[in-house]
Amino acid sequence: MDTPRDTPKDTPEDIRGFYDELAHRYDLMYADWDASVTRQGRALDTLLTAALGPGPHTVLDNACGIGTQALGLAALGHRVTGTDLSPVSVARAAGEAAGRGLGLPVAAADMRALPFADASFDAVVCADNALPHLLTATDVRTALAETLRVLRPGGLLLLSTRPYGELLRTRPLSEAPHVRTGPDGRTITFQLWHWHPDGERYDLELFQLLPTGETWTTRTSRATYWALPQERTTEFAREAGLRDTLWHAPQDTGFHQPVLTARRPDHRDHWTG
Repeated sequence: MDTPRDTPKDTPEDIRGFYDELAHRYDLMYADWDASVTRQGRALDTLLTAALGPGPHTVLDNACGIGTQALGLAALGHRVTGTDLSPVSVARAAGEAAGRGLGLPVAAADMRALPFADASFDAVVCADNALPHLLTATDVRTALAETLRVLRPGGLLLLSTRPYGELLRTRPLSEAPHVRTGPDGRTITFQLWHWHPDGERYDLELFQLLPTGETWTTRTSRATYWALPQERTTEFAREAGLRDTLWHAPQDTGFHQPVLTARRPDHRDHWTG
């Protein structure tokens, strides 16, 4: 439950600014971004087709960023639409899709107010720890209610977050550096985490050391997250009206984070909680 002593300060403008500034170098966080696009698309496709059949399916990626998951799914034949709070990110996603000969309609949109009619999609993807940018129960509930609204009856949510149950136990203060070797040299990306007094939220400082000849240029970005453990995220999903909630571990899916699958009840289904 939210408490008055910890009032989250991030706004949609803060989150948008974080990803607008990061969009042109987001891929540098990966050792091989193109390989990650392919691998993540295949992992999500396996979960999607296991639940809904072979498709192709109409998919909304409601936090698509520069297209890491959306491009992989589109390459496998799914009809993907991408939205994100960051207009700079979705513009890059569209450009990346065009360069690959893929169709990927995009729009800048908040996952709490999606610009689509009811029951527009077979599936909604909300991946790569996007939901925990929402720092209050009200915002999380609103986003999941919007997800439910745009899903067709029987449609599927695929949502991934960090493994926050373990992270809340260990309270890490940093994440190990990631190194990408490119034509201009090596880019080093690492994170520092600053936990809030409430013990649930944390500020993430993302550092990138970019090669510049014989020296380095340092770029720093900062965002706040709510470390929602799996059981709490499941509760929010069920409160929103989703059912058949099930977490899938990375070792079982090949996806880099735990993935929650949940369904919008079909008209013929009976609610079981």
